[in-house]
Amino acid sequence: MKSEKHSLLIVEDDPGLQSQLRWHFEQYDVIQAGDRKTAIEQMRMHEPKVVLQDLGLPPDPDGVEEGLLTVQQLLNLAPHTKIIVVTGNGDQENAIKAVGMGAYDFYSKPIDTDTLDLIIERAYLIYALEAQNRQLKTQQTSSPLKGIITSSKTMLQLCRTIEKVAPTQATVLVLGESGTGKECISNAIHALSPRSEMKFVAINCAAIPDNLIESELFGYERGAFTGAAKQTPGKIESASGGTLFLDEIGDMPLALQAKLLRFLQERVIERLGGRKEIPVDVRVICATNKNLNEMVAEGSFREDLYYRISELVLDVPPLRDREADKILLARHFLKNMAEEQKRSINGFTSDAMDAIEAYAWPGNVREMENKIKRGIIMCEGKHISAEDMDLTEHNQELPLNLRQIRQEAEKNAISNALTITDNKISAAAKLLGITRPTLYDLIKKYNLKVK
Repeated sequence: MKSEKHSLLIVEDDPGLQSQLRWHFEQYDVIQAGDRKTAIEQMRMHEPKVVLQDLGLPPDPDGVEEGLLTVQQLLNLAPHTKIIVVTGNGDQENAIKAVGMGAYDFYSKPIDTDTLDLIIERAYLIYALEAQNRQLKTQQTSSPLKGIITSSKTMLQLCRTIEKVAPTQATVLVLGESGTGKECISNAIHALSPRSEMKFVAINCAAIPDNLIESELFGYERGAFTGAAKQTPGKIESASGGTLFLDEIGDMPLALQAKLLRFLQERVIERLGGRKEIPVDVRVICATNKNLNEMVAEGSFREDLYYRISELVLDVPPLRDREADKILLARHFLKNMAEEQKRSINGFTSDAMDAIEAYAWPGNVREMENKIKRGIIMCEGKHISAEDMDLTEHNQELPLNLRQIRQEAEKNAISNALTITDNKISAAAKLLGITRPTLYDLIKKYNLKVK
């Protein structure tokens, strides 16, 4: 433990004892504070895992109120920190009080440095074990919204809506531009529903010729048409008990829309060439990148079908409107694809990061996935460049007001730094090249949320 140069905060107002402890604990990166205010500042700046603190602090070094208040505020700031309080000889009552507030351990004066060595080493060990346990718990907890990677406010609100919609039987219409992840959203609804153990059957209405889509959906009996050699269930029937996902519902032929409407109303189907009504219990989710309201007005989409499929409507925002998600998704795709292709790539160059942020991503998440895949294939080093992803010629149109540009850039930089560092203030401040107090002021200025 000693060789790792852990930060150790010593809160002690006696200059002589400060000097003695600093000299003795040279194996640690010793930070010192003589009062509560300085201790709080040092905690914010250095985030030490272990604190050695005297309970008798100014302005009342003979009392313990200031020391107990310091313990409370330090733990509010960093609840996992191990605080070892040092009390006067025989003052066990206040030591126990401090431990009851959350302090890790206590030690009574006079100080024996060898004993303190053991207590502090043990505190670092316990901290490390607890941190590892928290990490394992996080890794073992699978997300109920698997596949949705976001820190965007609009997407997080959409995730909360999904959690409410999923347990119901309502028919859901998912709207969004091509490539925004509408099928991923639909999968998440299915995964959180009571039907999650049953099938999720998807059909793309735009990818199947008009003369085949009816048989694909409803199935057919033997001899129903030339080539129908055997009885074949359709997608609706095969999804019974589970979820049917109708992608690009706006491309469904008008003639077939009436038959789909009847199924949604009656929950029975008839195979092509058959006369038997077959009841089907299935949850239906539809998706499209088209404006169905305009299509209804034009007469290319049935109004009664529109109202039947849109009991609940979810709008998936385009990637360009999902603040801070560009880098988050890019890093996610890089990690997964690099592992799949067995490439040892550590990240993106600075020009690649700038290009990812500046590009408008008209193809949304699907386009980003393709660009990252290209970058992994073309990359010759450890970091993907903008050229590797073919993003060198794409520029972002910026406003001309310099103050607006500066403030927007500053806000985006802070949001991105917090995302990249998983909201670790010290790491984000270091990445931005500023102090922790300055970063806290900027977070407050731009009303940013830190988890």
